[in-house]
Amino acid sequence: MRTASADVLVIGSGIAGLTFALKAAAHASVHVVTKKERAASSTNYAQGGIAAVMSRDDSLDLHVRDTLVAGAGLCHLRAVESLVREGPARVRDLIDWGVRFTASGGDLSLGREGGHSRRRIVHAGDLTGREIEGALIQAVSEHPRISLSEDLHAVDLLRDADDRSGTVRCSGALLLEHRTGSLIEFRAGLVMLATGGPGQAYRHTTNPDIATGDGIAMAYRAGATLANLEFVQFHPTALYPASERAFLISEAVRGEGAVLRRKDGADLMAGVHRHGSLAPRDVVARTIDLELKQSGDDYVLLDLGAISRSDIERRFPGILAECADRGIDIRTEPIPVVPAAHYNCGGVVTDEAGRTSIPGLFAAGEVACTGVHGANRLASNSLLEAVVYSHRAAAYVDEELTRAAATAGQAIMDSTAEIALSAMPPNDSKDAGSLRNELRDLMWEQAGIVRSVERLGAAAARLVGLRGQALEVFHRRMDTETIELRNLVEVSTLIVTCARMRHESRGLHFNIDYPYRDNERFLRDTVVSDGNA
Repeated sequence: MRTASADVLVIGSGIAGLTFALKAAAHASVHVVTKKERAASSTNYAQGGIAAVMSRDDSLDLHVRDTLVAGAGLCHLRAVESLVREGPARVRDLIDWGVRFTASGGDLSLGREGGHSRRRIVHAGDLTGREIEGALIQAVSEHPRISLSEDLHAVDLLRDADDRSGTVRCSGALLLEHRTGSLIEFRAGLVMLATGGPGQAYRHTTNPDIATGDGIAMAYRAGATLANLEFVQFHPTALYPASERAFLISEAVRGEGAVLRRKDGADLMAGVHRHGSLAPRDVVARTIDLELKQSGDDYVLLDLGAISRSDIERRFPGILAECADRGIDIRTEPIPVVPAAHYNCGGVVTDEAGRTSIPGLFAAGEVACTGVHGANRLASNSLLEAVVYSHRAAAYVDEELTRAAATAGQAIMDSTAEIALSAMPPNDSKDAGSLRNELRDLMWEQAGIVRSVERLGAAAARLVGLRGQALEVFHRRMDTETIELRNLVEVSTLIVTCARMRHESRGLHFNIDYPYRDNERFLRDTVVSDGNA
């Protein structure tokens, strides 16, 4: 097994990982690893934009209020205030790194999305994520203190035990090199998890195929504290039919006036919520889910009739092109849409500096639970959270590296990593692909938009068997497919565990057996760790 090292190891190459790398490089050498191509991340698929107070008719207080309302009582106020207060400066950072946001008359063009009381979505047409990812990749590739390696898949985190204090620190990661199948023990004084979310746990998702919850699973196995994994956001409007990675119809389309309708043309959201089609995503997704179950239809319609043809062409060229490829002219006909798994509001618990419960391990982006999103993420706050908390974490690089240098530790190898090191020869008796498909169907049907005690219990029981099968496959053949399967089963089990612990309905978690909020018992985070999940 080869060894490698750097001051800082960043796992993941989305907006959180790349932003942190650029900031941390002012203090130390940084190595970024990504399991596929450098631009393959959920950031690259983000259409809507990044929410920030950038206009005179908006205010920090309004953005805070909108975020708290969407979060259904579980947002951490200090975290939200930090997010909103620092947002404009972080948008300017992106501009300085070369991101070309859409402007009009010298000012940034601002869109509006569900749950926002003002126009505050900074965007680059409807391809914001691609623009941000491209600019950050370019900035990272030109930085003399940052290295970036593709096709390296993190298997498990490495930890060291301080012989004097007994303190356990994260000291790197075990990496698998795809092309050669060889393992690398990569040592670092600080590890940043920026691995995204677990969208691929569900049959229909807007996430890329790499969104397999790797960082959440690795952190859990290493003993980190996690929270709020039951709060899975289903984007209400994915293009029907939803393919392996559903194509997202941005909420910004509704922000410009599009209306959700039943197939008979009736306004779907009329009488459901005061904001109509711009209601928070959890409300819209559940309404669509109920409509499809009651009507037997396969989809509902998104009517763009209120938006001029020229505005559609200017504002939504990516959606226009994708729909045209599927035979739909959105300038003259409605778009068939269905919900799809989109974002997980929970993850690895961090403080306001991005530090997890394990010294030396930081987290940012969708993998993290900063307390910003609560029970439901406000639209376009995710990219903002990634840049704000990556910036905050970078301020502690020097301090963390000093602590790491003072720790005379003895390496600890997790049992799963030890098994990986002695992996048995390939055995085709188990099919990782079929197990992954079974898992995704199970989660969609039993732990999806609308849940029940019975469905969650059935999911938990089946996940026990799937976990055993996934580990058996992983032990016999360690490759990307089996690593991802192991992590997906791990995170799915945690989602179901958290959902079973919350005996109420709040935000993105709706249980028909507990249809109301219970502020007396459940106005709190759902916290799990390897010791109590």
